[in-house]
Parts: sequence; C-alpha cells; structure tokens
Amino acid sequence: MTIAKIKLPPKLIPIFAGKARYRCAYGGRGSAKTRTFALMTAIKAYQFCEEGRSGVILCGREFMNSLEDSSMEEIKQAIRSVDWLNDYFDIGEKYIRTKCRKINYVFCGLRHNLDSIKSKARVLLAWVDEAENVSDVAWRKLKPTVRESGSEIWVTWNPEDKDSPTNKLFIQKPPSRCKITEMNYTDNPWFPPELEQERLDDRARMDDALYAHVWEGAYLENSDAQIFKGKFEIAEFDVTPAFGMPFNGLDFGFSQDPTAATQCYVHDQTLYVAYECGKVGLDIDDTADYIDAHISNFVDRVVTADCARPESISYLRKADPYGKRKHMPKIEPCVKWKGSVEDGITIMKGFKKIVIHPRCRETAKEFRKYSYKVDQHGRVTSDIVDAYNHYIDSIRYGIGILINRKGKGATVI
Repeated sequence: MTIAKIKLPPKLIPIFAGKARYRCAYGGRGSAKTRTFALMTAIKAYQFCEEGRSGVILCGREFMNSLEDSSMEEIKQAIRSVDWLNDYFDIGEKYIRTKCRKINYVFCGLRHNLDSIKSKARVLLAWVDEAENVSDVAWRKLKPTVRESGSEIWVTWNPEDKDSPTNKLFIQKPPSRCKITEMNYTDNPWFPPELEQERLDDRARMDDALYAHVWEGAYLENSDAQIFKGKFEIAEFDVTPAFGMPFNGLDFGFSQDPTAATQCYVHDQTLYVAYECGKVGLDIDDTADYIDAHISNFVDRVVTADCARPESISYLRKADPYGKRKHMPKIEPCVKWKGSVEDGITIMKGFKKIVIHPRCRETAKEFRKYSYKVDQHGRVTSDIVDAYNHYIDSIRYGIGILINRKGKGATVI
C-alpha cells in the first residue's frame, strides 16, 4: 500500500482528524487557513473517488459575481503543489474535476445561486470561505442542502462583527459535531518573509484595533464594553535600570485554561508588560522550569500567585530534594477581598497608560477582549465577563503590593 504525505499547520491537524459535520477556522491574515482548506478539499475529493462515491464539492461565498471572485484559483494552486494530486485531477480554465469524473467542483454565490444548485447536485462537501458576511438566510438554506450521508460543511473567515450570523453560529454557540480553531499568522509555520514585512509595516501605520483585526483575528470594533478601551497600546520598549524591580504574577490554570505568568514594570506612571508565558495543561512539576525558560529573573524573585491555590504555592515554594525541578522560593499568595477584581482593574486603568510589548501576544489579546457584560437591550453593565482574563489576573496579582485598600476602594501606594 502506498502512503501519501502532506504537510499541514500543526494547529489544523486535529481539525481534519476524525469525524465531524463542521470543520472551521477563523482568524487573521497569513495564517494559511484558506490554503490548507483548499488543499484538503482536494484530499477529500480523492477519498470520495476511492470510496466509489460521486457528487459535488460546493465552494461558496455570500456573493460571487464571477469565477474570479471564487476560491477556484486557490484550489488550483493547492492541487498543483502536490504531484500526486495534480495527476489525479483534470483542471481547466473554468472547471476542476477528478479525471474519473466522479467529483466536480461547483462555485457559487450563496445569496443568489444556492436554490438552483440544491435541487440538482449531490453535495458531499461544502466549503464556505470568507464567511464573515454570510447571512442567516444563506446558512439556513445551505445546511439542509448538504445532506448526503457523511457530508460535511467547512467554514473559514476573518471575524469582524461578534454579532454576525457566522460568529453567532460557530463561535458563540457551536453546533454539535463541530471542530473549530482560531488561526493567525503565528500559527503558520511557513509564514513568508514578504508577509512578515507587510505585517510590520501595518503595525507601524495602523491603529491597534485595525491591526489586531487584520493580523490577529480580533473583531473590528472599539466597543464601550471593552474594559481597557483606549487605555493600552502595543509598542516595543527596553527595560532600563530606571524601571526598578519587576512585578511578577502567576495565575494557575486548569485543564481548559492556561497557567499564565507575566513580568511587569511601573515607571513614570506607566505600566509596562514586558514578558509573558503560558500553557494549557502545564503540570505543577514543570511550572517553574517552564517559566524560567521563557522569563528571566522570575523564579528567584518575588512572585505573587493566585491565593485560591495554596497547595500549589506551597509546593512551588519548596525545593526538590532530588534537584529534578526548579522551585520558587519567594512565591507568595495574593490578597483578595470583596471587589478586589474591580479594584485591581481600577488601579490598572488609573495608570497614565499601559504599554504591552509586541511579544506578549496573549496579554494583548486579553486586553482587547476583556469586557463588561451587555444586557439583552444592548446596554453595557458593570458586571465583568469571566473570560480572557488569565494574563490580566496575573498582572493584577503581580502589582497587588502597590494597591492600598482604603475602606471599600483602593489606591496606588
């Protein structure tokens, strides 16, 4: 038996592994998600043929005035990049099909052409690219159109509006049998130097919100619900002796959340976030070694950690008698009180500004997404959404010694 190998971005491998009804990827530019999905449609066509099945691979977008607006060229390039796939397909100027004629590609605009297709073709796979603007009506029509046994729907898009039908359907309340992941340029192992230069140019000339949307998959918004709206910036800086001692914070993770560590400085009424590291599923035995490998001057200095995990703090403080792991001799629990989260946010927003180094990508993402709850009438409340706060919590813990509680409030010492 001949085994064929293809290379995929590691983050997309589990998306295409096993059975699923929906396979989805969203995020910013340069992530390789579109090229990978294009390639995988051809792999799927090959598998259908080898199984003796015949039908259509439907490639749709909300609007498509001509084939130039479709995914056809992307799929052609993907097929031609793999010799054995190139030999398997018949590629013409206006068509793509397997040489055995069992599988044909069909390209259409979902808004106007879907009705004419669903009554004629056996759709085995539908791939919707640039899906951000696909309407509720189009989704309602498409899903029952893809009804053959084992058929699938694939979706790729760059999020823009958190209330768009696509985001509501696949991010807010994903359907059953759905595999989904966020893909950005940092997840592309073959990110080209030409795009890297474009990214750097965009970071220099775009505002933070637009840059985050284009390259990091953030929603294109600057909402009043954002807790740190207008309070932070992403910029490079050098830590100088004038910055003084670092403030090290640690938030313990769980099976779904990362253990997050940050190193910050306070200088000239400005909070500087200099370093971060984090990992989901980080074993307590490996925590100090992992952080030490990513942030210098951390494990041997004062570290303020989440007091909700006293057993973890005690364990990390003690040296390993066998010398197989590092420890944090100066780790201490943070202090919490009723309203300590809100007080900590107030203190952070009270700095002249918050500067996040570009290497602290997860921290920057949280500062963009950390939000107040919005009620059913669209009004911003004072309640905080308990999400996108692991690195932010570690910062609060780290600078906790600066907070002087007075009555029900808090001020910077």
